[in-house]
Amino acid sequence: MTSPQSITSSTLTQRLASWLPSITIMDRYIAKELTLPFLFGVGAFSSIAVSIGALFELIRKVAEAGLPATLAFEIFLLSLPTFTVLAFPMSTLLATMMTYSRLSSDSELIAMRGCGVSINRIVIPAVLLSLLVTGLSFAVNEVIAPASTERAAVLLARALNNEKPPFREGNIVFQQQEPAADGSGDELVRFFYARNFDGTTMRDITVVDFSQEDSEDGLKQIVSADAATWDFTKNLWEFTNGTIYAVSPNGSFRQIIRFDKQDLQLPRTPLDLANRRKKQEEMNIAETKEYLAILRQTGDERAVRKLAVAIQRKYAIPFACVVFGLVGSAVGVRPQRTGKATSFGVSVVIIFGYYLLSFITSAMGESGVITPFLAGWIPLFIGLGAGLLLLGQASRQ
Repeated sequence: MTSPQSITSSTLTQRLASWLPSITIMDRYIAKELTLPFLFGVGAFSSIAVSIGALFELIRKVAEAGLPATLAFEIFLLSLPTFTVLAFPMSTLLATMMTYSRLSSDSELIAMRGCGVSINRIVIPAVLLSLLVTGLSFAVNEVIAPASTERAAVLLARALNNEKPPFREGNIVFQQQEPAADGSGDELVRFFYARNFDGTTMRDITVVDFSQEDSEDGLKQIVSADAATWDFTKNLWEFTNGTIYAVSPNGSFRQIIRFDKQDLQLPRTPLDLANRRKKQEEMNIAETKEYLAILRQTGDERAVRKLAVAIQRKYAIPFACVVFGLVGSAVGVRPQRTGKATSFGVSVVIIFGYYLLSFITSAMGESGVITPFLAGWIPLFIGLGAGLLLLGQASRQ
């Protein structure tokens, strides 16, 4: 005798299965047709990108700087994930255009539509492929590419004997800005300068503190010291062999205090800036956001905007696979008789236009004309709108 619980579970499973789209023979056929052009595109576009971006430079270093060939090959392999991620959207566009153009030129689309299958249903395999590649792009871009790029940079620097320490060795400059009390914008609160840094101790320190100017005495404080280290247990700076100058508004020294050791409550941002040596392409989104929070404290709006745009691009680039998949399938299903060479040429034109628009919006975002969000996502929104428009027109034909 079947229990009520098993009946309920069976009914729930059947209802869930009825809600999910079934995978038909047509879906498997189109997916198979999409796979080979996609793999071809990944290989072709990755080869072109890595040759221009890394291979030629590595060959030059092997010939001129004596870089071992085996090490050059290892660095080449470590560079592949970064360029492969860039190839994913382009390969999606090429695969969808070539597949649906062939189906259209061979009248297979006419046969499908004659069986009552709509254009929107026919392009579903392409959309699913695009979503799958988007997820793969995020995984590679966040987990594999930053680590492999950093490793390649370290190996190359060591081989050429120009490896830099994981910190900035000198001229550490930090300008802390905060909103003005009268709402007129940001104003300089502190200026921090260190001539040298060995990874632990900063030397030849000068700190100009304007935070006391609003007090009754109107004083500003200047601290000069031979060295300073960050005490992680107390969350403050320990200055040694220095002098504190209290300066009146008229420029005279109100008070001079000499010290051997002095703890000061200053932000640790100069240490964070000095210890950050990774390049943008060597950081994932989480690390880039951490660095953005540090940069915001410096008041360098240009650098903040540039990094904020880069973060939005890290989000948007994987979703370009969806845009290219939709545009490629929408162009491919239109009645036409084109060959693979024509599809490849049209793909290159679309790719060039998309990335040119992306370059323009990024420049506008970095200059402050538009927000970083719009700078990263406008090309995607325009591409998505164009794809939906083309798909709508194709479905009415």
